[in-house]
Amino acid sequence: MKHTFCADLSHQQNDPLGGSAAHLEHNLLISWPRAKWLRTMRHASDMSEPLKHTLDRIAASGRRINLIHRHHQDHHQHRVFLMPERRHFSVAREHLETFLHAWQHDLPLEQWEQPPPEHDLILCCTHGKKDKCCAKYGYQTYKALAKTVADEQLPFDVWESSHLGGCRLAASLLLLSPVRKYGRITPAEVAAFLHSEARQQRYLPGYRGDSQLSPAQQASQLAALHHLSDAQEQPHLTLLNDEGDEQQRRIQWQWQRPDGQGQLTVYCQATTIQRVDSCADLDQGPTESVVWRAYAVNAD
Repeated sequence: MKHTFCADLSHQQNDPLGGSAAHLEHNLLISWPRAKWLRTMRHASDMSEPLKHTLDRIAASGRRINLIHRHHQDHHQHRVFLMPERRHFSVAREHLETFLHAWQHDLPLEQWEQPPPEHDLILCCTHGKKDKCCAKYGYQTYKALAKTVADEQLPFDVWESSHLGGCRLAASLLLLSPVRKYGRITPAEVAAFLHSEARQQRYLPGYRGDSQLSPAQQASQLAALHHLSDAQEQPHLTLLNDEGDEQQRRIQWQWQRPDGQGQLTVYCQATTIQRVDSCADLDQGPTESVVWRAYAVNAD
């Protein structure tokens, strides 16, 4: 039997990556065996109910929580990361609730604190209980990431992750910190992606946009970066102005790099596509979704 995958449908529908990068800036990551993950991105089957409630309260306060996993990680001695603070802790399972209470109430954390991470973290969604695309495409890409980083000694710390958003864009990746989201990264693209990010350059074929921007601004940012991609170094972009309505946006950017500076105006239009957002929606069928596309870039 041939299975249908939402990621394949999204690609066929020309569903754009730009504009899909929404993600909270503040993140809490907790290592937990992937086999125990539930459909909810921050819960596991062997978590205590009080711990689940604590995590839910933290998430409600505005902190994104993901479970992470990799081979050889102790199942009962958890690695905990706070991003963008770049803090790292090692916490025994029986002390997790005590640790989280201490952190939330600004109490001393020295007994758990580890040296800050030397490298940026790369999370690859492999959350098969959430979406089968993340199992099929995500795990292949995760293996390629981990192998390439190890073989070439690249400056990254790679983890499998629970749901990162945008299942239809599998394999879905998140770099922390700064927050940079990527989609449709195949094993064949892993080396190019890693080498680009090792130079602190966005990998444009899979880049989804700046998570702090609106969808239209993300689409325009990606168009501006492509427009200026003839140089060896990517520019720093500063948003100057964004005007228009729900259908059309005129977005101005200031760009700067060592060989010069200038301004660009990017024109974006909202369009509607029929899209299946996740494999869980396949039986329901596609629904209308608004996406933004840049259609013109002018140098000011």
